[in-house]
Amino acid sequence: MTYEIYHKTAFKYESIVTFSHNIARLKPKDTPFQRVMDFGMEITPMPYEQSEFDDMFGNHTTHLLIREAHESLSVIGSSRVDLDGDAMRLHVNNLRAQSTSYEASLGLLQQFDLNDLVAKPFMFDSALIPKASRGIVEYAKRSFAPQRNLVDAAQEFMNRIFQDFAFVAGFSDVTTPIEEIFEAKKGVCQDFAQFAIAALRSIGLPAKYMSGYIETIPAAGMPKLFGADASHAWFALYIPRLGWMEFDPTNNIIPEDQHILLGSGRDYNDVAPLKGVVLSSGQSELSIEVNVQKMV
Repeated sequence: MTYEIYHKTAFKYESIVTFSHNIARLKPKDTPFQRVMDFGMEITPMPYEQSEFDDMFGNHTTHLLIREAHESLSVIGSSRVDLDGDAMRLHVNNLRAQSTSYEASLGLLQQFDLNDLVAKPFMFDSALIPKASRGIVEYAKRSFAPQRNLVDAAQEFMNRIFQDFAFVAGFSDVTTPIEEIFEAKKGVCQDFAQFAIAALRSIGLPAKYMSGYIETIPAAGMPKLFGADASHAWFALYIPRLGWMEFDPTNNIIPEDQHILLGSGRDYNDVAPLKGVVLSSGQSELSIEVNVQKMV
C-alpha cells in the first residue's frame, strides 16, 4: 500500500520575527514495515542554515536557522511512503502466538537481555506523561490479570478506552494532564495514546508514543477535501524478548497497512512536527493542513 502525504505547518506572527531556530520532524520513519520512497521540504522564508540528523529515537529531524526578518513561517513536508501490510500482519501474529502472561512479562523485564534494552527508556515518566494515579492503575489492571496473555490484555485495554472515552475535539491539547482526561473520559487521539502509555508504564510495562497519519475516508457519496486529514497518534507496547506491538485506541484497531508512522518517542514532545524559538514579541497564530492520499 502506497500513500502520498502533504503536511503543512504555518505560523503567522503578530510582530516581525528577526531570528528563529526550529526543529522539524516531517519525514516519516523507515521501518521493517514502512519505506520512504520520496520526501521533500519547502520552507518559507528560506533558512540561513539547514541540517538533518536522526535523533536518539531514530526520528528524521531537520534543524532550521532563519535569520531573515519575517512575519510568517511555512514548512511543508511532502512524502511518498510504501507500507508492507503483509509483513506487519505476520509480525502481529508472531507476537500474539509467542507472548507470555503479564506476570511472566514483568519477570522477564527484571532480567538483563540485550534485546530488551531498547525498551527500557519507555518504562519511566516523561514530561507529558507523569506517573499515573492509583485510579488509573486500577483501571488498567482490570485488563492485566497476572496470568492473562499480555497481547490479549493489551487488546482488551485498548477496546475499553475506545468504549469508555468519547472523542471530543477542542476539549484538550497535548499538555492537558492525564488525570483530567481520565476524569472527563474524553479527548482526542493524542490524549488517548498518552493516557494508555501512562497506565501501562505505571503497571511496569514499556510503552511509547506513536505519531503519524491515518487516511480519513469520507462519507459515502461525499468527495474527500484536500487538507481534511490530521495528524494521528497511537501507542506501542513492548512484548519482552519479542518486540513492539502497536494499538490504536481511537479506532480500536491494531495498525497494519493504514497507519503511516512519522516518529515515535516518550510522549508528544519527542515527535512534535515543528517546534522552535523565535526572537519577537506578541502572539502567534498556528495553522496545520494535512492530506493523506492512497495511491491507486
